[in-house]
Parts: sequence; structure tokens; C-alpha cells
Amino acid sequence: MEEFLQNYKHQLLYTALVVVSVVVLRYLTNLLHKWLIKKEEKRFSGEITKPVYFIKRILNALWLVLGVLTLLQIFPDVIHNESLTTDFRFIFYLGFLSVCTIVGATSVNLWFKQSIAKKTNNNEDPTSLKFLRYVAVYGIYFIGLFFGLLAIPSFQNVAQTALGGAGVIAIIAGIASQEALSNLVGGVFIISFKPFKIGDIIKVTDNMVGTVTDITLRHTIIRNFENKMIVIPNSIINKERLINYDLGEKKCCEHVEIGISYDSNVKLAKSIMQQECENHPLIFDNRSEIDLANDLPKVRVALTTLNDSSVTIRAWAWAANFTNAFQLRIDVLESIKERFDNEGIEIPFPYRTIVMKKEKSEEKVKGKK
Repeated sequence: MEEFLQNYKHQLLYTALVVVSVVVLRYLTNLLHKWLIKKEEKRFSGEITKPVYFIKRILNALWLVLGVLTLLQIFPDVIHNESLTTDFRFIFYLGFLSVCTIVGATSVNLWFKQSIAKKTNNNEDPTSLKFLRYVAVYGIYFIGLFFGLLAIPSFQNVAQTALGGAGVIAIIAGIASQEALSNLVGGVFIISFKPFKIGDIIKVTDNMVGTVTDITLRHTIIRNFENKMIVIPNSIINKERLINYDLGEKKCCEHVEIGISYDSNVKLAKSIMQQECENHPLIFDNRSEIDLANDLPKVRVALTTLNDSSVTIRAWAWAANFTNAFQLRIDVLESIKERFDNEGIEIPFPYRTIVMKKEKSEEKVKGKK
């Protein structure tokens, strides 16, 4: 009886010690969480709060599970201590690995964000850093997942085979044909050869024109002028013939074309178009020193096409960039239209002659009579 009471006391003390330890660890975790929140909100403006909350939940769950496993050791007749010890080590390993992975990925992500912000403030190109940020963060999560799978006995043989020479070749050959790898390689090519970068205005098709906002491992994001986000896989955009309005010199030549009737005064129309383009505040003087010496006009205007019912007159108007060129075009078209109306220059609309079959049949009948 005394031995039973003595063992019972030991079990109670053991249980109380475990419970107190779990409560203390959870309390310390909550204190650490609050301290990190205050510190990181001041430094990173709250960007790290979500990962910190996730780490808090993992640690609190880890202390609770480890506490339960520790308490079960006082019942050796129900569960073997060896299995409990193995489970204890396995869960502790996974919890510790999860916390380290999240902390590492979050720290790297924040470092890249700060570096990108510095480059942006200094008017430098942050494209490479943004792409490397995705590579580094996903790489850390992949390594953490890989080591987590290695802890599972059933995955150890698979991992060892995959790490062999033949296994690596087989895996690479199997993945190479997949679209995911094509997009990844496409992203690497974009970063390496830089046909465009973040902030550039590009035109992929007539319906896809906008500013590049991000280049990820899978796709490129373009914000068009309707403020809509266009997501294009990297493997597709690498195959397209695109126009980059910010690659090299940013000055842009806008073709302002208007068709007038054959009866209108072509010289007067050319003069009006030249005046309206040159008087616009966004016009860019692209003349060379030789052009200035020869007193050539700032805007060249010429008749380019003889159509069925009109003649096309084109003005070559230069602007400092694509945005200014677009604004110049819409403003000038409106002002030219008003000047043409005032000067009596006709902008023709298409004429069509409609022949009714019924009238033809009646004429044939009258002819027979």
C-alpha cells in the first residue's frame, strides 16, 4: 500500500511538473510573440506579423503535444516508452524544422523587400532582386519540406534513390517537359537577357499593352491602362514578339493620320496638321543639327496613300515617351478635326450604292414589252 501511494505521489508530481512546464512554455511563447510584434511593427510596419502569428501557433501546439506524450510515459503498460520516445523526437524535430523554415524564409523575404525599396527610391532597376526573392523564399520552403520528408522512414529510400545519379537524371527528364519548368526557365531568361524589366511599358498584342508590375517564377504581370492586371506565363511571353517602349531611348514617334476628300485642299490640310502638332506642349523636337541648319520643320507632314474615296495625310509627331505620345495623339486629333471643320476640309465617310434586285426584274419585264 505504501509503495502504491509512493508511486501515486510520484505520478502526481510528474504530471504537475509536465503541466506547469507546458503552461510556462506557452506563456513564454506568448510573451515572445508580443515582443516580436511590437519590435517588428516599428521596423517593418507590420509586414512580419502574419509569420509571427503562425510561429506562435506552431510552438503552442508543439508544447501541448509534447506535454501529452510526456504524460503518457507514466503508463508503460499501455504504450511502450520506446515508441513514445521516437514520437517525441519526431514531433520535436518537425516543429523545430517548421519554425526554422518560416523564420529563415521570412527573414530572407524582408531583406529582399528592404533592398528592393532602396533600389526603387534610388531610381534603380529592382527586377533582378524581385525575381531572386521568389527563388530564395521558395527554395528555403522546399529545403524545409525536403528535410521534413527525410524524417519519415517511408520517404527515406525514395529520397536516397532520387539523390543518385540515375534518379536525378530521371527526375530532370520527367520534369523538363512540364509547363512549370518551362515557365521557370522563361523567367530566368527574362531576368538574364532583360527584354523588359519592372516598370517598362510593353505591348504584347493590340489588346495587351501596359506596365510590367512583377516577374515571378511562373508568370509576368502587366497592368494595362484600364488598371486591370494581365497575367502571362513566362513560357508564352518569351515566344511573343513584343514592343518595349522603354528599352533604349524613350522618345516615341506618333503617326497622326487623317483621311480627307479628293476635293479638299491638301496643302492647307498639311499646314493645319503641322501647326496643331507643333503647337502642342508635349511635342518633342527630334531634329538633328543638320535639320536645324537646313530649317526643316519640327513635324514632317506628307500625303501617304490614295484611297478609294479619300487621301491619307500623315504627320510624324515626336514625344518624350509613350505616355506623352498617346496624349499628344488624342489631343491633336480633336484640334485638327475642329480646324478642318472651320476651314471647310472634308473628312469623307464611305459611300455605298445599293442595287435592289426587284428593280432589275421590273426593268427586264418592261424591256420585253
